[in-house]
Amino acid sequence: MARPKKSEPKKPEPEKIEPITGEELTQKVKELGNLSKEEKAKACGYYTVTKNEIERVNMMQFLNALIDAEGIELDGKASTNGRGGRSASYRVTVQSSGNLLVGSAYTKQLGLNPGDEFEITLGRKHIYLKRTEQKSDQATDEAA
Repeated sequence: MARPKKSEPKKPEPEKIEPITGEELTQKVKELGNLSKEEKAKACGYYTVTKNEIERVNMMQFLNALIDAEGIELDGKASTNGRGGRSASYRVTVQSSGNLLVGSAYTKQLGLNPGDEFEITLGRKHIYLKRTEQKSDQATDEAA
């Protein structure tokens, strides 16, 4: 008959620090000054302890949290119409009629609507567009 194994006493698990985020994270990183980025990540709670009691720093998680806390958008804006299509190249060509066509990709990014009015100012090598106040909308709002 096999003898039951003696169970070894369980080692207490090290206390896990919950990773900090947002404004608190940026403030803590500033306070930690001259420490290495690995030491900063660990001090902010971005590490795990393996079964062999080795501490592993989660640098990607730390850096992503720091980027989010700073409000930096790396992914870019998703397409608003949900379809593929061409993306805006930020270049236009004068048409044979002499017109310049600004496509819908640009007007959507700026949040422009049909009927929005602009004042055109010519510079030496530039064309400036300045959105004007629409008096017809103001008049209907005041009449209501």
